[in-house]
Formats: sequence, structure tokens, C-alpha cells
Amino acid sequence: MAVADLIGAAVGVLLLVIVAYMLVGSTLSTAEIVTNAQKAVTLQEEMRLRTDFTIPETSEVIPVEGGYTFNCTINNTGKEIISDFRHMDVIVYDGTNNYQLDTYSTVAGPGTWTIIDKGNEIIHLSELDPGESYLIQVTTSGISPEWFQITTGNGVYASKLL
Repeated sequence: MAVADLIGAAVGVLLLVIVAYMLVGSTLSTAEIVTNAQKAVTLQEEMRLRTDFTIPETSEVIPVEGGYTFNCTINNTGKEIISDFRHMDVIVYDGTNNYQLDTYSTVAGPGTWTIIDKGNEIIHLSELDPGESYLIQVTTSGISPEWFQITTGNGVYASKLL
């Protein structure tokens, strides 16, 4: 009988050690995941704080088939490179509570915006470096714009009346 009690106690202690090991392991793993998430959020916030751009010039609005088009210059005045154009949007407002979201496209078309002049890029091709300017064309589908806003992928925006 004493041997059975000894084996039972050994198995119990072994199970307690295994459960404690799993509990500590999962706690450490959870702490590492939370720490990495906090680091990622901090890096995104820092990038957002360093991102800035202005819209110094716009052209007149020209009617085209199925909508209107206008050009504007984007000048990177921040310290961060702007390169994620697929996640940049142009919101156009026509003055009568009609908003339109224009997305990036390499080919101009209704409801899109595209880069038509990248200036004199020497380094970081197809990336808007600090101090550089791009000329973009916005083409609406149907609405005559009076105001527009350009928003980057990390939430920084600039707007201008037309």
C-alpha cells in the first residue's frame, strides 16, 4: 500500500510541475505578445507624427466625359517618406452633401487619382521623399468638386478648396 501512495504522490507532483510550467509559459508568451503590440503601436504613432504634407497648388476643375478632373501638387513637408499610395485616398465634396472617395490608380479614370509628374527624383524612385513634390490628377465620377482632402495610409491629411 505504501508503494501505491508513493507512486500516486509522485504522479501528483509531476502533474503539478507540468501545470505550473504550462501556466508560466503561457503567461510569458502573453506578456511578450502584449509588449510587441505596444512597440508596434508606438512605432506607428511616431511615423504618423513625422508625416506631413501640403497642397500648395491646384488647377482649375475641367469637365471630362463622365465627371470632372483637376490637378494638384503634393509637397512632402514632413520627415517621413510617403510611399504607400494604394492606401491613400482623395475625398471630394461637391457642396451639396455629396462626397466621393477616389482611390489610387496608375491609370486615370473616373473615381480615381493618379500621379502624373514625379518631378526630378534621383533616389527612392516612386516614393515622395521629404522636400519633394508630386503632381497628381484627380478624376471624379459625376460630381463637380468644390473641396477635396487627401489622406495618407497612416491618417495624416490635408485639404483645399477649389
